Amino acid sequence: MRVFVTGATGFIGSAVVRELQAHGHQVLGLARSEASADKLQSAGAEVHRGTIDDPDSLRAAVAAADGVIHTAYDHSDWSALTTTAAHKDSQVVKALGEELAGSGRPLVTTFGTTGLQPGFVLTEQFRPEAGQRAGRAVVEALVLEMATTDVRTVSVRPATVVHHQGVLGFVHFLAEVARQKGFSAYPGDGSNRWPAVHVDDAAAVYRLGLETAQPGSVLHAVGEEGITSRAIAEEIGRALGLPVQAVATEQAVEHFGWIGSLFALDIPASSHATQELLGRRLTGPSLLEDLAAGLAH
Repeated sequence: MRVFVTGATGFIGSAVVRELQAHGHQVLGLARSEASADKLQSAGAEVHRGTIDDPDSLRAAVAAADGVIHTAYDHSDWSALTTTAAHKDSQVVKALGEELAGSGRPLVTTFGTTGLQPGFVLTEQFRPEAGQRAGRAVVEALVLEMATTDVRTVSVRPATVVHHQGVLGFVHFLAEVARQKGFSAYPGDGSNRWPAVHVDDAAAVYRLGLETAQPGSVLHAVGEEGITSRAIAEEIGRALGLPVQAVATEQAVEHFGWIGSLFALDIPASSHATQELLGRRLTGPSLLEDLAAGLAH
């Protein structure tokens, strides 16, 4: 297939490009700068110059593709992630879906598990009610509804932490706080959990979703259901040679800064149904393995 990939030079997007090429697909990647275009060309991908700020600039690429994987998102303003950026993403998704309508071609989009906090282990079957949707949850609902327009829509939900040895996602910020404070901390009793996935496993979920998933599918790119905050803090402490201690949950934001409220959440997620559906086990290196190796350098 010839696959148009947005966010093709980002962390997840780059892994998706490699995964697609390794399985015989041709990649047309979105590039908004010369540096991004050079990176794509070096990777053996075709280049489409454009930006998600101008959804109409994406239409020509979609028209020339057999399918689309959308991983791009505006993370420039964390305070706007549920408002401005989500609205922008909805406009991008609408443009992609309108161009694909009636073709039966696949549209694979991204909505992280962190955006859904049901109070139990999140599964692929969970859908928030209309009145409970906010931010990217609204976009996911829009994507899934597009299945009625003969677009093979698939929503991939990556885990809270997508990682490999050199990139630790949110854990990087926790390690920086530990260095600054002189000790590695966890909130409360440290029993709250984050799900995680190795980036190569996540890329495989995108690729298999593109190839095989049914219209309106939700897939979880989750390799580990939940690693406790205490286990994460202890591994950071070991890697950096720092003591480990608890901080009160109500003081998490004061201690950790903006990431404190996220680190205090208990947001486990399962990918059992995804792995059964796709016939693939997600067995990449664990978060703690990559954490230990990554901080040791």
